[in-house]
Amino acid sequence: MSSVTTEIEGAVATVTIRRPEKLNALDPGVVAELQAAFEGLGHEVRCAILTGEGKAFVAGADIAAMAEMSPTDAKRFAEAGHRLGNTMESAHFPIIAAVNGFALGGGLELALACDFIIASEKAKVGLPEVTLAVIPGFGGTQRLARRVGVGIARELVFTGRMVKADEAVSMGIANRVVAPETLMDEVGKLAATIANNGPLAVAAAKRVILRGEDASLSTANEIEMQAFASLFGSDDQRAGMKAFVDKTKATFSGS
Repeated sequence: MSSVTTEIEGAVATVTIRRPEKLNALDPGVVAELQAAFEGLGHEVRCAILTGEGKAFVAGADIAAMAEMSPTDAKRFAEAGHRLGNTMESAHFPIIAAVNGFALGGGLELALACDFIIASEKAKVGLPEVTLAVIPGFGGTQRLARRVGVGIARELVFTGRMVKADEAVSMGIANRVVAPETLMDEVGKLAATIANNGPLAVAAAKRVILRGEDASLSTANEIEMQAFASLFGSDDQRAGMKAFVDKTKATFSGS
């Protein structure tokens, strides 16, 4: 039975990890299923939601599976995790992590590969790998530092400390905290808002922000200017600006 399911409603896809008996722990098979799920989302999708079934988003990697890995096996597992993160970051649509419970180790790394995180009041996040005498292997050291700064990243990675949802927001890991019973509704509304905007513009904004992270300010601004100019002349740009002038609602085709 599949451990990952995808549901598409309109232009919004919801990818759910369904391994609640293991707290949605990641093993090579689950990572491969997630890779296939995100690769399989076509241009009809304008926003995606990633979440987990039960009381965990992803409680981490499957330690029983990892315990038997050789260095070569571990390298392959890490490569698969990085490939998944890169696929999510380079997707033409934003991905929102709906963190309903534990997001630890590989779970937090997966959430950090999303564009932003909305957390339930029951969420707890952390990178506890050093307590097992290893380090994050799916990009956690790098994405966390870029999101919250090197100092906080060092503290969390070096201590392996788990933090609650409100502290995760104060650190900048998550955008906001919502009640558990409203999490999916709140994230669904956000996803629908994004999906109703010009898809070429949203994709360009995602691409520019990502590319600009590692560039100088002058280079990043040049990337932005080029992307801004490239959107002019599209059907969506004309439709959006005409609707604004005419005081009507624009419908975007993605062309």
